[in-house]
Amino acid sequence: METNKFFKFQTSLSPPFSEEQAQELISNYGSPLYVYDGDRLRQTIEYITGAVSYPHTQFCFASVTNGNIALLKIFRSAGWGLHANTPGDIFLGLQAGFHPSEIVYSGSNLNRAEMIQVLNWGVTTLNLDSLDQLRLCCEVLTDSTTSPAPPCPYGSLPPRLGLRLNLPEITGNSRIGVPPDEFGEAIALTGEVGVKLSGLHFYRGTGTNATAAFTQVIDKVIATAQLLPDWEYLDFGGGFGYPYHHNAVGFDWEIFGAELSKKIACLTRKIDLVIEPGRAAIAGCATMLAQVVSVKWQKDKQILGVDTTVANLSVPSVHGGYREIITWKKQLPTPQCPIPSPQSLFTTDVCGNTTYSRDYLGKNCQLPALEIGDVIAIFDVGAYGYAMSSHFLHRPKPAEVLLENGRHRLIRQREDYNVLLANQVLDS
Repeated sequence: METNKFFKFQTSLSPPFSEEQAQELISNYGSPLYVYDGDRLRQTIEYITGAVSYPHTQFCFASVTNGNIALLKIFRSAGWGLHANTPGDIFLGLQAGFHPSEIVYSGSNLNRAEMIQVLNWGVTTLNLDSLDQLRLCCEVLTDSTTSPAPPCPYGSLPPRLGLRLNLPEITGNSRIGVPPDEFGEAIALTGEVGVKLSGLHFYRGTGTNATAAFTQVIDKVIATAQLLPDWEYLDFGGGFGYPYHHNAVGFDWEIFGAELSKKIACLTRKIDLVIEPGRAAIAGCATMLAQVVSVKWQKDKQILGVDTTVANLSVPSVHGGYREIITWKKQLPTPQCPIPSPQSLFTTDVCGNTTYSRDYLGKNCQLPALEIGDVIAIFDVGAYGYAMSSHFLHRPKPAEVLLENGRHRLIRQREDYNVLLANQVLDS
């Protein structure tokens, strides 16, 4: 099936560059290093876009997964909009050149100042998480004391407002969203200030690879949206997964796109469709390069120490605690393997450069015997990699590099230790 072929390509155990290029990248930019393949990213965007035939569809990249402006510009050039979880997502999107009308906010728990900021930026579509957030938005829109006054992006009309859906039978036990039995109060709230409640946002939950988890609920979501008398758009999430195991079954965009397009096209009214892929679009385009700095043997198990840390990958609850790891190194003679063979691999733990007891980038990997200075490649770090990296144990963050048409360029500088002093107030 074409979908499976695509995802096998995405997670194949072959990096998008040679050992010589890996060494060149590390020589130029240092280690560890995030390396993004722009060509692969564009192929993924094209594939996902082509899977949905419904003509009134806007794809919006969920920038919570990766906020690098050079990468956001690739999505913008492909005709995608931006999905924002937070004001910070919106800020980065504007810096990347997205028009406010191309940004959809689907977040939660903004305070008043943040709500004013979002509206002042001119964001035209807001999916709100609770009646309190809807009430706050309406208050800000009609508060004459707000300075500057929020703009009306459609001339004399306010932004499009929608609700994030909470319906346990299809959204699970989630803290996010508004249940249908509160729709009446929501409609009354917006009616009091002359604003339409015109959208519904469905969020399945993060990292879902089961295509049926989306296709089986389309009818229910549409029926729920029709409870809104001014329904104009359906935002069908969020939550599309990515198969981090190279032989795993991935989300089938072709089945999903065909089913959703068919159901929306049968409606008696024209509905705008918004789809917000995040990790599904960007996870597979990035590799982290790291160098071996220590090798230990515990009986027949190899313990590799490398110059990066689990703090430069997403937390296990987001990616399941697994990444494919490979190396270009050929098997060398060792006391455990005096006669080397290309097929000889050792069970290997790949350990980070902190004393955190859970700083494992990979456990029980099958790798050849390695030496100090050898390079490893950690696959599929494009989503929630740099975005969730931290200064845990006071390690500065790596650099980011973009490969395009066989050339490479720096898209984020490596931090140095001065970043640890940023915003600290030091005694004179």
